Amino acid sequence: MPFDPSLALGPSARPDDPWSVAELAARVARALSASLPPRVRVRGHVSGFRERTHWYFDLGDPDASISCVVFASQRRKVGHQPADGQEVIVSARPDYYAKQGRLTLVVESIEPVGASAKELAFRRLVEELRALGWLDPARKRPLPSFPRRVAVLTSRSGAALQDVLDTLRRRAPFVEVAIVDVRVQGEEAPAEIARAIAAAGAAAHSLNLDALLLTRGGGSADDLDAFNQRVVAEAIVACPIPVVAAIGHETDTTLAEMVADVRAATPTQAAMRLSPDRAAMLDQLDALGSRLGAAARGRTARARDRLARLARRPAFLDPRTLVAARADRLRLVASRLASVALAHLRGTGQRVERLSSRLDAVRPARVLAARAQRLTRAESALAAAVAARVRAADTAPLADRLARAAPALLDRRRAHIDALARQLHALGPIAVLERGFSYTRHDDGRLIRSVTDVRTGEAIRTTLASGEVRSIVTDPLYTSADASPSSPRPDPPPDARPPASRPARSGARGRTTTEDGGTPARDQLDLFGGRR
Repeated sequence: MPFDPSLALGPSARPDDPWSVAELAARVARALSASLPPRVRVRGHVSGFRERTHWYFDLGDPDASISCVVFASQRRKVGHQPADGQEVIVSARPDYYAKQGRLTLVVESIEPVGASAKELAFRRLVEELRALGWLDPARKRPLPSFPRRVAVLTSRSGAALQDVLDTLRRRAPFVEVAIVDVRVQGEEAPAEIARAIAAAGAAAHSLNLDALLLTRGGGSADDLDAFNQRVVAEAIVACPIPVVAAIGHETDTTLAEMVADVRAATPTQAAMRLSPDRAAMLDQLDALGSRLGAAARGRTARARDRLARLARRPAFLDPRTLVAARADRLRLVASRLASVALAHLRGTGQRVERLSSRLDAVRPARVLAARAQRLTRAESALAAAVAARVRAADTAPLADRLARAAPALLDRRRAHIDALARQLHALGPIAVLERGFSYTRHDDGRLIRSVTDVRTGEAIRTTLASGEVRSIVTDPLYTSADASPSSPRPDPPPDARPPASRPARSGARGRTTTEDGGTPARDQLDLFGGRR
């Protein structure tokens, strides 16, 4: 049924009634839904491809363009990742997005036009493995020069196995072959081939395997698809022994051959690459044998010539001449050695004598004896010189002068000392006490300067010129200059102790000592601030 816009708009509206944008968008969405099928297939060229969480691109041709989106949930199901400029056919669901006023195709599958999807997937896988370095020639290992045993992975019923066995039997019958029967086509073939490669690599050491040959005969591209899978390529890369791959015809190139250490065009060529040629080895052995014989003959001839030259030497013709020459040389060396030894001993003896004489000259006893003699001579000379000076000098005038000056000097010094004693007595505290003064102290020796320093009932000591008086304070009298009698007098420090009492005894010049052992002159020094 052809699209009729008049039916999509619904009931007729008055021309002067405006539509809202949302109403117009809803009418457009209903019209598209009514006129378009739920799924459409569209062919066009890809442009503006953007890969974010979802895929976004435009699909167009010279006359029109439409936006497309592949949601993240559908990316693995579409089967192909498009690229700019590529022509594809998309199966999509039309969707009108009202907020932007835009029709978008929600793509569910993509089919490339021209190259098949399988070929494009193969190319992407090759680029991925190339980025991983699996195709790098530097990673690949060389084949063993003389393998002892090789494993052949192929179908037991295939013609490729017979070609390999015939070639190995003809070229190198000494190489043992371990046959691993696997399927080489079909859906289950890739996994089975990968497991067989892994098992052969794991048993390589125990089975003495030196290399692995993966092969099959020719076939279509679908028949060879099992060798284009990533799982097979990964197993080949992980195999611990070198891998030779020969898949299909010479013009066929599979992913397994790309990652293998060595690629061969055919199974026969693979067997030839893996095994040494027996005929060539025999020829090489013959050549080596000839070279070895020639080298041995030449070495023997040279040794024979040398032996002949040695036999013509005088030492071998008459060995006694050699012994006689050595004996003459030995005698000469012995005589030279004896003369050198005697000269050395003679020189050493002379040196010892010189050192002994030098040592005797500096021996301590001898040095001390020489110095004692010098000292004795010096003492004698000194005594003689002193006696001579005494005899030459006239000492009588000096003795007279000394006898006259000594008494006068003593009298002057004695008079000066008496004057100083009188002056000291006049200025000393004893003279003050003799004029009628005294000073009073606490029982512990501290000087009393004010009536506030004593308390009623306290024992005090008063020092006079002739001695000391002890008394007890009964009622101290205070003047206006003194502090209040109620002011407490500070107690003496606990570590203050009165001096030990001793009986008075007479001192020099009739002075009296105090009970604490000091002289009145010493105690009266407190009158002038001597004790604080």
